Amino acid sequence: MTDYEPFGAQGDPGAPGDPGDGAAYDAVVLAGGGARRLGGADKPGVRVGGRTLLDRVLGACADARTTVVVADPRPTARPVRWAREDPPGAGPVAALDAGLRHTTAEHVVVLSADLPFLAPGTVRRLLRVLRSSGTDGALLTDADGREQPLVAAYRVRSLRHGLRALAEGHPAQDGRGGLVGLPLRRLTAGLDLTRVPDPVASFDCDTWDDIAAARSRIREHGHVLDEWISAVKDELGIELDVDTGVLLDLARDAAHGVARPAAPLTTFLVGYAAARAEGGPEAVAEAARKAAALALRWAQEDPAGDKPADPAPDTATAPDIRPDAG
Repeated sequence: MTDYEPFGAQGDPGAPGDPGDGAAYDAVVLAGGGARRLGGADKPGVRVGGRTLLDRVLGACADARTTVVVADPRPTARPVRWAREDPPGAGPVAALDAGLRHTTAEHVVVLSADLPFLAPGTVRRLLRVLRSSGTDGALLTDADGREQPLVAAYRVRSLRHGLRALAEGHPAQDGRGGLVGLPLRRLTAGLDLTRVPDPVASFDCDTWDDIAAARSRIREHGHVLDEWISAVKDELGIELDVDTGVLLDLARDAAHGVARPAAPLTTFLVGYAAARAEGGPEAVAEAARKAAALALRWAQEDPAGDKPADPAPDTATAPDIRPDAG
């Protein structure tokens, strides 16, 4: 076991062109547990920040060549391949074996379906560490230093060798496969693994208190905007990554130079124009630049040099909302 000291901020996305970026990998997501500590609730379907826990995890490994979810099929925001251990509920080792049967890449990311803060940068970091370390795998450790084998990247040949050894050492009995009921540590104990500390990305939701903590955290000031944008993109099926700072600056300029209602309408029109042009982030940036320049010219034409007032409501139709009204 090797301890890996992070060289940057936790969740560092990595530099372009490093071993964690660009190389093909597969992903196996285990989503078929019984969630006994949640009273048997459908844990992968629990929503945090408007998205199911499963969809949040799938978003973190969206660039995997093949993503296999070991569970009964359900609607997901991204296309996946479904698999099931035999028999269903046979445990994480049997589930991992079932998922690996559908993978072809040299490296695989193995994830549980209850990681609300897992990000693409963490997945890339695990792959980068794996490829540079020469070990069998790289896994996260939590705030208490505990290993998290279901937030990890592995060499597929090492996993398959370990699974084969376990199956041979535990012959099938009474129609039950040799991997049924085995804890995951029986597999990882025989592997040379690199530990990567990350108390945030390794946080998993085992209880309703964990769910409440996750929901509270994403509403903190430093997280809520990114969380909201990610949720909207998933809901609308949008893959486009744009510079939100440019759009926020545009909204500010439109609100200040024209009127407050101009902010959301202008950003909508910028998005519509970029879509009409069938462009990517560059088209959004160019449309935003043009609209921001227009807002500046508009403001400069104000003879008083003041921010124009917002349109007054139609007093004939607007309700009277004074405390003593009526």
